[in-house]
Amino acid sequence: MSKKLPVAIQVYGLRDLLENTPENFKSVMEQVKALGYDGVELAGLYGIAPEKVKEILDEVGLVPISAHVAFDEMMNDLDKVIADYSTIGVKYLVMPYMAEEYRPVNPEGFAKFLPMLNEVGAKIHKAGMTFLYHNHDFEFVKLPDGRWGYDAMFEAIPHDNLMPELDTCWCDVATGDAPGFIKKYTNRIPVVHLKDYIKRGEVKNMYKLIGIDTEESEGDTGYFGFRPVGFGQMVWEDILPAAIEANAQWVVVEQDEHYDVEPLECARRSREYLKILGW
Repeated sequence: MSKKLPVAIQVYGLRDLLENTPENFKSVMEQVKALGYDGVELAGLYGIAPEKVKEILDEVGLVPISAHVAFDEMMNDLDKVIADYSTIGVKYLVMPYMAEEYRPVNPEGFAKFLPMLNEVGAKIHKAGMTFLYHNHDFEFVKLPDGRWGYDAMFEAIPHDNLMPELDTCWCDVATGDAPGFIKKYTNRIPVVHLKDYIKRGEVKNMYKLIGIDTEESEGDTGYFGFRPVGFGQMVWEDILPAAIEANAQWVVVEQDEHYDVEPLECARRSREYLKILGW
């Protein structure tokens, strides 16, 4: 594969190293850079001033490509979100999660959610950034008209105001066709999330892995766990060329949980695997 994209890491996966020790931010970023990452996708600022975050990332040589910002924060304080991340130099602001009441499985809630997304996206676009939506698997339900809820969301909102940040793991869990969805959004998918996993049997509550324990796990006979890129069941040889073909600008490694392996060791394994593939 001759062409490749720059590789960032989602800082959410490194939160255990930063949440109670923001003074470690520079050291952690230096380690990320040393592993061969080109940029970061932020997930909160750990109480560090935006100016300081920018200064550290500039000094270390990491591009602050994007930031995940919680729904409530976007809805309640969008001006501050835009100001803070503009200061840092972030290009893409990402909504990382859709509350249960707004999911496509609930048509009334979903219909209310779309204009809200459009309004947020219009404001972000006006500020010179791009609004992205990061999926899980619950967006991939079939609507009565036969469309995926995921597709309906992007069809309802002008491209300028919303683009996908496809999470390949959750798309694969739901559809088995992450490369197909990447290609479907050619020229409208600037960032692709690379996330690997292992799933066996029937798993009732996968979201407990990302800190959301809302579902019954009774009758849970299977296993679901995140892995470094290349260490799970995803077929990356199909996904990476699809990202290039779709004119994506970045790929972002994300691993929500690391179990008994250190977060930076997982980050190293993901980056080394991508190097094996020529990235």
